[in-house]
Amino acid sequence: MARQGGPVSLSLLLVVLLLGACLPAPAAAGVLLSTLPKALAVTASPKPGQLLHSGVDKLTVTWSLNTTEPAGADAAYKNVNVKLCYALVSQKDRGWRKSNDDLKKDKACQFKVTQQAYAAGARGSFEYNVARDVPTASYYVRAYALDASGTQVAYGQTGPAAAFDVVGITGIHTSIKVAAGVFSAFSVAALAFFFVIENRKKNK
Repeated sequence: MARQGGPVSLSLLLVVLLLGACLPAPAAAGVLLSTLPKALAVTASPKPGQLLHSGVDKLTVTWSLNTTEPAGADAAYKNVNVKLCYALVSQKDRGWRKSNDDLKKDKACQFKVTQQAYAAGARGSFEYNVARDVPTASYYVRAYALDASGTQVAYGQTGPAAAFDVVGITGIHTSIKVAAGVFSAFSVAALAFFFVIENRKKNK
């Protein structure tokens, strides 16, 4: 009796190979924050705990090579990318705001402040108008130094103790709130007036 094992095994092997070729390749890991040198000194103008309003207030961010770094350490820095990041207190129980060591998976630094050319050996600054879509939360600022390929090669950030607060836009304009208050007051006054009139009619 002829053995059928050879052809069957070969067919199974071909099927496995074809299935493997069709599967998507695993996503490449991004740059890990823990591997980057903290080579930038970053400051933000708001005082710790200061309250800013989305769509209204401004803040100034500055960055420069950290004084602990040797001269010329930023020679490969081509651009700086500055972001507004959720502070730890505003990440709690909010998975969509969580920080991650893998920068491709990081959700803490969602809001772009600026990206511009990096001037080696110089101090950079930018005045940022707090965007209207920035929600109510506590924030800090982080800056990434990027190389010619756009890859993060260093970073710096304001400390946790320097976090400031932003009050987001609720969608209800102040004028609407005022109008609603006036209308409510008028309604109460009108109700009281008609109540008095009715009582007078009953007493006559």
